[in-house]
Formats: sequence, structure tokens, C-alpha cells
Amino acid sequence: MDSSTIVIDLLLRKYKADQKWTRVVLEQLSDEDIVWTPTPESNSIANLIAHISGAVYQWFEVAYFDAPYILDRSREFEQGLQMSRQEALELSQKSYDCIIQVLEMIKDNPEKLLEQPYLNYPAFNSAGLDNQSTILEMLLHQFRHLPGHTGQIFYIAKMKKGKIVWE
Repeated sequence: MDSSTIVIDLLLRKYKADQKWTRVVLEQLSDEDIVWTPTPESNSIANLIAHISGAVYQWFEVAYFDAPYILDRSREFEQGLQMSRQEALELSQKSYDCIIQVLEMIKDNPEKLLEQPYLNYPAFNSAGLDNQSTILEMLLHQFRHLPGHTGQIFYIAKMKKGKIVWE
């Protein structure tokens, strides 16, 4: 087994686990819990789900599924963002499914890890990634970025519910 396969398998396990545990948590929440914020300046679970979705859209749907390059980051962090529990579950599922699908496509062609899909897009620099970034760099960036927000979702859920059942 070569190192690229090992990395892809690791990422697949991680994203599948994050998808599962995010679903487990969201299923225990109400619509009210999804939009609740611990302080007026804090993000809600709805904001965090919207942000995860936005990041996946920006880095994977655009590059792999020819989605138009449109960013609406201000909406992701909009105070009072409304989203039902069902919408949060669906958006989370779609986001993780997209990453998993990309990883499974790359697993069949590991050389794609070195592709630079944003070379012909308008110049940008976002969170240390730019037009020169490879798929591997994007995957590793999200490997660091998304679990931080997943942890925030879990923490907010625990603040609101007191206890989460992890079964």
C-alpha cells in the first residue's frame, strides 16, 4: 500500500466518523436548539453547519462537480440564521457526502492529489490556500478546519442539552 492510499484511507475514516457523530448529535436537538446561541455574539449550530457547507462547496463542489464559484460567507455567520434540525441534518449529510465522494474518486486515481483545480479561477487567498493549492493541500486544510467546527457543534449541543447520548 502506498502512502497516498494510506492518507486517503485515513481521511475517509475521519470524515465518515465526523459525519456519523455530527448526525448523532443533531438528531438529539430540536429546531430551537439548532438556532440557539450561548451569547448574542456567538455562532449557532445553524451558523456552523452553514459554514461547513460553505467550505465544502468552495473547496470541493466547485473543483469536482462544476458548481459555480459563488461565495456567501456573510450568510454563514449571519446572526439569527434560521435552519430547522432537518435542514441541518441534510446540509451536514450533503457536505460530508461530498468530501467522501471526492476522496473515493481520488482513491482510484491518487495522482489527482497533486492537481491544482483553481489555476484558471480569479486570484484568491483564503486561509492559506490560493490558486496554486493542490487537492492534497485542500484536503489537509479541511482536515484541520472542519473538526474544529464539529467540536463547536458538539460543545454548543452539550451546553444546550446538558448531556448527549453517544450511541
